[in-house]
Amino acid sequence: MERPPNRNTLWGRILADELAAGGLEAVCIAPGSRSTPLTVAFAEHPAIEVFSHLDERSAAYFALGRGRRTGRPTALVCTSGTAAANFHPAVIEAHQARVPLLVLTADRPAELRDSGANQTIDQVDLYGDSVRWDAELPEPDADERKVRSLRTTAARALAKTTGTPAGPVHLNCPFRKPLEPVEVPGDVPEAFAETLAGRGRDGPFVDVSSGRPTLEERDVERITTALGDAERPLLVAGPADPPGLDANAMVELAGTLEAPILADPLSGVRFGSHVGVGGTTAETATTTVCGGYDAYLEETWPDPDVVVRVGASPTSKPLRNWLRDADCRQFLIDPAVDWREATFTATDLVGAEPDALISSLVDAIDGLANTTATATETKTTNDDGWLERFQHAEAHHWSVVDAALEDDRLGADPFEGAVLAAVLEHAPDPATIFVSNSMPIRDADRFGRPRDADLTVLANRGASGIDGIVSTALGAGSVTVSEDEKESEGEDEDEEPLVLVTGDLAFYHDSNGLLALERCGVDATIVLLDNDGGGIFHMLPIEEYDPPFMGQFKTPHGLSFDALAELYDLEFEYVTPTAFGDAYRNSLESTGTQVLALEFDAEASHRRREELEEKTRSWRFDDA
Repeated sequence: MERPPNRNTLWGRILADELAAGGLEAVCIAPGSRSTPLTVAFAEHPAIEVFSHLDERSAAYFALGRGRRTGRPTALVCTSGTAAANFHPAVIEAHQARVPLLVLTADRPAELRDSGANQTIDQVDLYGDSVRWDAELPEPDADERKVRSLRTTAARALAKTTGTPAGPVHLNCPFRKPLEPVEVPGDVPEAFAETLAGRGRDGPFVDVSSGRPTLEERDVERITTALGDAERPLLVAGPADPPGLDANAMVELAGTLEAPILADPLSGVRFGSHVGVGGTTAETATTTVCGGYDAYLEETWPDPDVVVRVGASPTSKPLRNWLRDADCRQFLIDPAVDWREATFTATDLVGAEPDALISSLVDAIDGLANTTATATETKTTNDDGWLERFQHAEAHHWSVVDAALEDDRLGADPFEGAVLAAVLEHAPDPATIFVSNSMPIRDADRFGRPRDADLTVLANRGASGIDGIVSTALGAGSVTVSEDEKESEGEDEDEEPLVLVTGDLAFYHDSNGLLALERCGVDATIVLLDNDGGGIFHMLPIEEYDPPFMGQFKTPHGLSFDALAELYDLEFEYVTPTAFGDAYRNSLESTGTQVLALEFDAEASHRRREELEEKTRSWRFDDA
């Protein structure tokens, strides 16, 4: 290492160098003075990609989007004071959703806390229990032991972001002036850069190896026995933790058990080459991957007798309620042995890595069937109509949806759910699709048909807020751009398209995140569902109470968002439902960013959802 001009520069260089050696590839930086040693170090490091953001909250969600897409951490850097507080919402989401994130907050010297000093707050333990680990770094010093501590802390912090469970880690970094890389005579001795502490080791200073929890053989046998005895086995794939589930293993287990998979759109199982091609009629339905259950599950639906659940709590409320009321054994698989089932009806909490356990169950059940007559007899005890019931229900549901639509023109009586159906049905293969909270993710759940296509569908379902939606989506999109550039090695190559579907309130809430389009080199197709306020409140009993419903819940804003086109150098178009299909295709084939805005009446859309649900539920398996 070339001798740094002062100890702050030394500290920043060593921290950036150690994080890069540990595998950090990107950092999001918001401008500020106190963070200068960190900013300069990252900006100069050849192995770390820097994304510059003017807004700390947008920066944090952008980094969150990258981590959600890859399962690897992106670092965050900000100055002292309320800048660090603006990271907090994204830190909470990363904590709840198990997304790796490394937060580096610059700070003033400790003696200035509680002194009235400018831009100084207490940043120690700032994020409370929303981080996997936090530490305050020692003040910079050309001392070998302190530098070894710095390198060790950096390696530990990076490793903890991807531990079990993954999540955010916070390092608070105090600095005294001078913050810039100016020469301070005697601050860093000439010989110091040649020491082990100054130059580090070959690779990371501390190489951290982390394992994944597995079950003992007797515990695998316990689950295997329960599944082997089941007449109505069921697999439920909830929203997946980054980087996702092995869908092929889950489909293989389902085939072995002759069980349906109820696959959340965020599970990584609803879309992909593993999805069987089912027809639109009951006679041609073949798939075991189900996506329409939100519309047809109800009290009269038969209970499963054994359920294997992976991932977070499903998006679908009807599914959650059906599982709540099912009198059966439910195995909740979670590698962190955390409880993520708010109805409190799961019977077994299984601390194991889901992919490995599912593969073990496939092998165990196959072995059991091949070696014992009892197992063969048990396999024939399956309810012959169990899987068929789901296949027929799926076919009927999608036939109802097809009848409500006219190709990709959103139907004669358009509603918001038809947009989600069209976005997912006609998205290119591959594509990254980010869906906002509130009604868009619920519509994606109900109207997103399982499909043989490489669709990465993402959402912020940890804390399920509408803040930071634009920034998170663009962060996820920045990964596909970067990866394509690395793979193409300078040659022209098609980039994986990014599609964001968002409501108007979420779009308004994070419209300043659109600055990342130009600053971070991301293109997107943004589908804006503008129903002039909080449409989801039409699903709640408060709808019947007006006032205060319209003024305090629906809260119509009357805004027109087309002025954002000039501000952020993007294309903005209000499109009609009949023109949406063509506009969507044109955007996906175009460069730059296009916002396709569709206006809806929220109440009418909700009534239309209820109508289609009634048509789906009017069907009975006995009538098939």
